[in-house]
Amino acid sequence: MKRKISLLLLALLLGAFQTWAQDKKFSVYAVGFYNLENLFDTCHDEGKRDYEFLPDGTYKWNGRKYTHKLHNLARVLSDMGTDMMPKNIGCAVIGVSEVENAKVLDDLTAQPELAARGYKYCHIEGPDRRGVDCAMLYNPRLFTVRDVKLVPYVQELEKDSAFYTRGFLTVSGTMAGEHVTVVVNHLPSRFSGSFYRESGGRQLRVLKDSLIKDDPNVKILVMGDMNDDPMDKSMAESLGAKREIKEVGDSDMYNPWWNVLAKEGRGTLMYNGAWNLFDQIILSPSLLCRDGKKDYSTLKYLKHQIFRRDYMIQQDGKYKGSPLRTHAGGVWLDGFSDHLPTIVYLVKEQNSVK
Repeated sequence: MKRKISLLLLALLLGAFQTWAQDKKFSVYAVGFYNLENLFDTCHDEGKRDYEFLPDGTYKWNGRKYTHKLHNLARVLSDMGTDMMPKNIGCAVIGVSEVENAKVLDDLTAQPELAARGYKYCHIEGPDRRGVDCAMLYNPRLFTVRDVKLVPYVQELEKDSAFYTRGFLTVSGTMAGEHVTVVVNHLPSRFSGSFYRESGGRQLRVLKDSLIKDDPNVKILVMGDMNDDPMDKSMAESLGAKREIKEVGDSDMYNPWWNVLAKEGRGTLMYNGAWNLFDQIILSPSLLCRDGKKDYSTLKYLKHQIFRRDYMIQQDGKYKGSPLRTHAGGVWLDGFSDHLPTIVYLVKEQNSVK
């Protein structure tokens, strides 16, 4: 199977999507993020406020609804990346948010579409009061895990010292023979003031800087539901995620989603008929061709994509055109999520074809 990426011809070889042009070949890797919108099981977790998602809770969350949710999410997750990658490969790595615990991840990766690829996951139970965590799915054929840690979100205001929220799941590993670190996070909600997301952006920047200090060559992807748009202070100033590659300095990052929202008017979730783009994957300078030269001798950013299929979109009614979510107005829609996933594609030149 061959498709066109700029001037490169793509072909499948040795389990990776490869391209050949002028005696060169390239491997392409898809990296995604998806907010799974309240992936809860049907049992109470001690100490967590998961009561809405119990059989006698607000959503009457039962085995049938849970099973449908797992199936629906697996369909999306297995389709992600397949616009460029072969159907049996998809994404090498997918960060996810709003998962309750390891059990739901066990059940999710056991779904036939995901089990066929051998997806594994990284997860550390966090302190969030509702019980929602971040996790990372990965294909062990394409990504090898070195280390996993959960860096806590630290409250900067003394009055908030007793309030705990989601931390920063930091997974260090090897992709394409290189050191790659993925940071999956879910910043405080819009119901909190902007300060708390700005604080999260500052903490992400400190974490990113510490990773680079440890290994100046590390390739870093900061991803998650930021609960802010790319041009908001938490991203643009606190994290230092720039709009254009030419603006990215050594201490900055690149946010490819800024222009998607600002210029194209496309996003990942809809509120009052307007798009926001909270679901972002942000790249360290080491993943960029900043000098204008397309040097893919090491792993580099190629392109980005908001992933959507018609089946993921509400087709009629008040919310026509928005992501088809699990519930709306107290009614079970048997949908997917109130967010759309995002994907970045990375490319690396391989040895010349003889």
